[in-house]
Amino acid sequence: MKTELKTNLRAIWGRAYVRIVGAQREPSWILFEIMMPLLAVATYVFVYRALGAPKEFTGFVILGGIMTAYWLNVLWSMASQFYWEKETGNLELYLIAPISRMSILLGMALGGLFMSTTRAAVILVGGIYLFDVTMIPTSWPLLVLVFLLCMVALYGLGMLASSVFLMFGRDAWQISTLLQEPIYVFSGFYSPIKSFGFSLGMMASLIPLTLGIDAMRQLFFEAGRAHAFLPIGWEILILTVLSVLFLWLANKALLKMENLGKKEGRLTLRWQ
Repeated sequence: MKTELKTNLRAIWGRAYVRIVGAQREPSWILFEIMMPLLAVATYVFVYRALGAPKEFTGFVILGGIMTAYWLNVLWSMASQFYWEKETGNLELYLIAPISRMSILLGMALGGLFMSTTRAAVILVGGIYLFDVTMIPTSWPLLVLVFLLCMVALYGLGMLASSVFLMFGRDAWQISTLLQEPIYVFSGFYSPIKSFGFSLGMMASLIPLTLGIDAMRQLFFEAGRAHAFLPIGWEILILTVLSVLFLWLANKALLKMENLGKKEGRLTLRWQ
């Protein structure tokens, strides 16, 4: 039992290490992952300023820009990752290794979280400096709690998607492309989701970023509470439920897809 735990912890660190070290090894990716969100932030900031919106809306947009780093990482480096691993021939090595498959996913999530945080920090500093916004939370403990719950639920969703995308083959690329832009709208990256109405807002809340961003806006800005979709307490409760639910579903989906793939012979490049 102790040896098995130690082996899985090593697998988690080994998979996370690649992303931690590799976070700075591709300058073009760094430029893309920082500049593109900053350009989107600038666009919405100028639109809000042209419309005469309150200054807090500039902060809303910067916060949304920060979270795009995490969404892009989950979409392209979590959900699609097992497909890339199959393409490069690493998936077979994972499957024959005496480790839990969840340890591989957890390592990818931790490494991706580190990589995204470096990008998000630059977007935050750049946004505050360029657009002269003050962002001081009313409660640091609540902010940390909301952020951690949001990340656990979001990367749990990424683990679930990774298992499902494994069976899609090349369709994983199209699905990730299809999901990228609509989530910016429905999760309220650049505008409060309260304007969507309760029914559509609850549907959008299945994406953890929706309630995470809404709760963080309430903690950072007084106007955030006026435009809140739900009270912070309810959003923390829902994010906790989503965290447990997505991690449980990810484990179940991974086992089912692995067994199905073995039966149909779709875990290698043979059928690509």
